[in-house]
Amino acid sequence: MKRTLPQQSLLEIATKLDLAHKAFQRRYPGASAGRQPVHVVYGGAHLFRSGIARRLGELALKSLDEYAPDFASFARALGLPDADRLPAAPDAIASIAKSVEDDPKTAQRENRPAWLAHTVYRRVREKLRREPVEDFRLDFEDGYGNRPSDEEDGHAASAAAEIAEAMNAGSLPPFLGIRIKPFTAELRDRGIRTLDIFLTELAAKSRGVLPANFCITLPKVTLPDQVAALADICSLLEPMLDFEPGALRIEVMIETSQAILNERGEAGLLSLVGAARGRCVAAHFGPFDYTSSLGIAAPRDAGAHPASDFARSLMQAALAGTGIRIADGPLNILPIPPHRAPTHAVLAARQIEENRAAVHRGWKLQCQHVRRALELGFYQGWDLHPAQLPARFAAVYAFFLENLDSSAERLRNFLEKASQATRIGHVFDDAAMVQGLLNFFLQAIHCGALAADEVQSLTGLTAAELRAGSFVQILARRQ
Repeated sequence: MKRTLPQQSLLEIATKLDLAHKAFQRRYPGASAGRQPVHVVYGGAHLFRSGIARRLGELALKSLDEYAPDFASFARALGLPDADRLPAAPDAIASIAKSVEDDPKTAQRENRPAWLAHTVYRRVREKLRREPVEDFRLDFEDGYGNRPSDEEDGHAASAAAEIAEAMNAGSLPPFLGIRIKPFTAELRDRGIRTLDIFLTELAAKSRGVLPANFCITLPKVTLPDQVAALADICSLLEPMLDFEPGALRIEVMIETSQAILNERGEAGLLSLVGAARGRCVAAHFGPFDYTSSLGIAAPRDAGAHPASDFARSLMQAALAGTGIRIADGPLNILPIPPHRAPTHAVLAARQIEENRAAVHRGWKLQCQHVRRALELGFYQGWDLHPAQLPARFAAVYAFFLENLDSSAERLRNFLEKASQATRIGHVFDDAAMVQGLLNFFLQAIHCGALAADEVQSLTGLTAAELRAGSFVQILARRQ
């Protein structure tokens, strides 16, 4: 066929486009294949002890035992689907629990509300015993306050010593970090000093080994220069403390309007991430400081304010495909009982009921908060109190379990479609969608909502394919 365009001109255009594509892929490598924790617990650094994760799990289980001793009461407190259909009598609850345990597949098919409530409750209890905290942040900022300089110095050193002890005991959460003070003109020097003391003490006690998945959280970021300054400090500290190059990772907190829109009216998030020079692994949203920076007067739930939704949407749009994990902020309405019995005294019946109602109300709000974040695509959030943990994990597990059957069917169909397209020489162009479904199941396995063998049975994926974690690799193996 006759053509007009000379081949040489097309080659030049193709070369430019290839270079542009390579630059794009460097900026947008895709979602990280690694695990993302479903929450991060913030606690004052002065209170950190080597066994804190186990202790938080014990406190969470204590709250669960006292205010929801069975799956039906827990489901009703959280407002799980059709929980009002579950019995209240202990004998009936025990009978249903036994039937679900004896034949879960039949229960899932014939009495789904009971199956869901019982499965969530059982797996939450298992989680609180096995891995109650997935991520912990030692807080030297809002959860710590401004203290005398020598006192913060001491806490920076003692916190590092506790972490080194926990590393030796194998009791640290899978993810860990430290939140320093912001790099404002007033607090910058204090933040740097705390970080320096903490890492120097930790390096001495751990012989240059950092905890797994360790990061430094920089709060109230307004300028890329602040992130760049922290990256420079990390670069200086690593060789001095015998840390591997690039080992010190950064997490930025999105808490100011300037972090969302810069002085030119552009979304500023990519410039903040870029200033970290490859060290940034996550961006966490702080709704309370963010709404305050806009001049919004103390909303009851800053996280549900339309301004917060706008900021979340920009975070998602700006950071999608970059591999930077995003996380939602906390709910500050805690499931704490208002009455505490004095020593050697017993609460009145009215006080006991008020305590139960307050905890259940807090759990339900937490469950709704987590569920909303999950539906918005934020798979990690903050927790501030151990009593929030049962509701956190319950909301996450219910989210995965409720969508289990439809997601498994879609994944099976996509995998078959992809294999068929490959066999007959066509291009399968829904790879991103399939990877999203695969990530759904990987996240469910990581957090304990599902076991790996359950996913294998439901989806037809092998153990090796699940370990690969990549749809492209799975397709290549199947070819």
